[in-house]
Amino acid sequence: MTDDGKRTLRSAHSYGKLDRDGFIHRSWMKNQGLPGDVFDGRPVIGICNTWSELTPCNSHLREVAEHVKRGVWEAGGLPVEFPAMSLGETQMRPTAMLFRNLLAMEVEESIRGNPIDGVVLLGGCDKTTPGQIMGAASVDLPTMVISSGPMLNGKYRGKDIGSGTDVWKFSEAVRAGEMTLKDFMGAEAGMSRSPGTCMTMGTASTMACLIEAMGLSLPFNGTLPAMDARRRAMAHETGRRIVAMVKDDVKPSHILTRAAFENAIRVHAAIGGSTNAVIHLLALAGRLGVDLSLEDFDALSADIPLLVDLQPSGQYLMEDFHYAGALPGLMTKIKDKLNLDAVTVGGMTIGDIVAEGEVYNDEVIRPMANPVKPVSGIWVLRGNLAPDGAVMKPNAASPELLTHRGRAVVFDTIEDFKARIDDPDLEVDETSMLVLRGCGPKGYPGMPEVGNMPLPPKLLAKGVKDMVRISDARMSGTAFGTVVLHVAPESTAGGPLALVRTGDEIELNGPNRSLSLLVDEAELARRRAELAAQPAAPIPARGYYRLHVEHVMQADKGCDLDFLVGASGDRVTRESH
Repeated sequence: MTDDGKRTLRSAHSYGKLDRDGFIHRSWMKNQGLPGDVFDGRPVIGICNTWSELTPCNSHLREVAEHVKRGVWEAGGLPVEFPAMSLGETQMRPTAMLFRNLLAMEVEESIRGNPIDGVVLLGGCDKTTPGQIMGAASVDLPTMVISSGPMLNGKYRGKDIGSGTDVWKFSEAVRAGEMTLKDFMGAEAGMSRSPGTCMTMGTASTMACLIEAMGLSLPFNGTLPAMDARRRAMAHETGRRIVAMVKDDVKPSHILTRAAFENAIRVHAAIGGSTNAVIHLLALAGRLGVDLSLEDFDALSADIPLLVDLQPSGQYLMEDFHYAGALPGLMTKIKDKLNLDAVTVGGMTIGDIVAEGEVYNDEVIRPMANPVKPVSGIWVLRGNLAPDGAVMKPNAASPELLTHRGRAVVFDTIEDFKARIDDPDLEVDETSMLVLRGCGPKGYPGMPEVGNMPLPPKLLAKGVKDMVRISDARMSGTAFGTVVLHVAPESTAGGPLALVRTGDEIELNGPNRSLSLLVDEAELARRRAELAAQPAAPIPARGYYRLHVEHVMQADKGCDLDFLVGASGDRVTRESH
C-alpha cells in the first residue's frame, strides 16, 4: 500500500522505481511520446489484439482498439496495445486448432512478462477467443473481452445466406448437379459483406455468446454486429470498466466459477452452439481449476430445448438474433435454469442483466413452450468405440438417424477420403456409416474440422441428404448433419476407432448415449495385436508441431497441452537488466 492508502499496482514494480531499472522501463516507453506523469502509479491496461489482415474476422480490430484506449484514458489509466498471434479459421493450415494452445502460451507470457495491471482481449475468430482467455486465465489479472462481432448477413438473389452453413449446402448441391458453378461463385461474392465473424451460430459466435453468459464481457458483446457503432461504444465502455476492475482487483478467477460454466452450458443448448465449445470450455476450466467434465455438457443441458432459430440448426442469422433481443432476451426464457447470482465484469449479476432483458421477435427467440426443436445441447456418447466419450449435436442431426445401425465405410486419412468418396464404385449406400480416422489432436495434427464429411455423389443424386458420420475430428460450428465427433481416444493414440474395418456393423443409439462397434472381443483383440505390431506413427521432427504432438491431451480433456493445465500467476521476480 502507498502512503495515501491506495494499493500498489503490479506495474509500479517497473515504472515506480527511481533507479537504473526504472529509468530503463520508463525511458524507452517515452520514445512513443508519453509524458512522464503517466507513470505516476495509474493502472496500466494491456490491449491484447489479434488484428490481422489474414484473419478477416478480426480485420477491423485496430479501430476497435482505439475506442478501448479512449475509455482507458478517460478513466485515468494508461493503455498499451500489443499483438498476439491471430488464428484465421478460414486461412490457416493444417487447422487453426493446432495453434490455439500456442496462442494461449503467447498471451500468457505476454501478460505475465510485461508491466501491466489488467488486460482487454480483442479477438473473435474461432480459436482466438478461447486461446486468449486460456492464456489470460492462467495469469489471473483483471480481464475483459471485446469480441469482433458477427459480419453482416450474407445476401444472394434477394435472400439471406449464412457463413459456412450455406457453403456446405451449396457445395453438396453442386456435387449433386443441382446448382451450377456460376451460381456457386455468385453466392461466394455475396456471402461475406463486411469484417466480422461468421454470422451463423458457428464457433466464433458461440464463444462470444458464452463469454457474455459467463460474465467476462459487457452485455450484448456476443451479438452486436461487427460494423455497428454500438460495438465501438462498448469498446469505449470496456476501457473505462477495466480500469475500475484493476482498482477493485476483480480477476477472472472471481468471474469464471463453476456457476459461470454451468450458465454457459445451459445457454449453449438454448442457442444451438457449436460442438467446439465443449473442447474450449474444458480447456479453460483446466486452467482455472474448475471441476468440469464431458458429462456436464449432457447433464446440464438435458432439459433445455433449442430456443434460437438460427443457422445451422434454424433459419435466421446473428443480426436477426441481436435485433430480436440478443443474449439478455434469450436468458429471460431460461432464467429459472441459470445461476442468477453469478457476477460479471460489469459489476452486475447475471440476474440483473436478465431482469432488463426483453424479446422483440418471438420467431427468432422462442419461448420454452414453442421451441425450435425440443432437444438441443450436446449428447455425450460412450461405448466400446468411444470409451472416453464422443459428442454429437442432436439439434443439427436428422431425427430418423439418431438411432441407427449400419455398415462402416472406413477412411484412414482425410486424403484417403478425398481420393475415394466420389468414386462411383465405392461400396456405400444410404444405410452405411462413414468412418474417418487419423484426424484427432495428435493424428492430423490439430484435430481439423473435417468430421462433417461430404456425402458420396451417387447418393446425393438419389436425394440422400444426410448419413451417420463418425470421426475423431471436429466439425465447424456452422455445419450440420448426424455427425459423431471427438471420438476419444483418437485412433492415432490407440483408440478403438483404429480397429474398425469396412463392413463392420456399428450401432448408434443417441437417446441411450451409446456408440458400439458390433465385433466380438476376440476379433478386436486380434486386431489390437496386429495394430501393435505395426510401426508407430512418426512424430514431427521439430518446432511447435512436435511439442503439440508430444503433449496434447485428448478431446475429453479439452486438447490443452498437459504442462499448461493450471495457472502460472502474475508474479515475476527477476529484472531484465
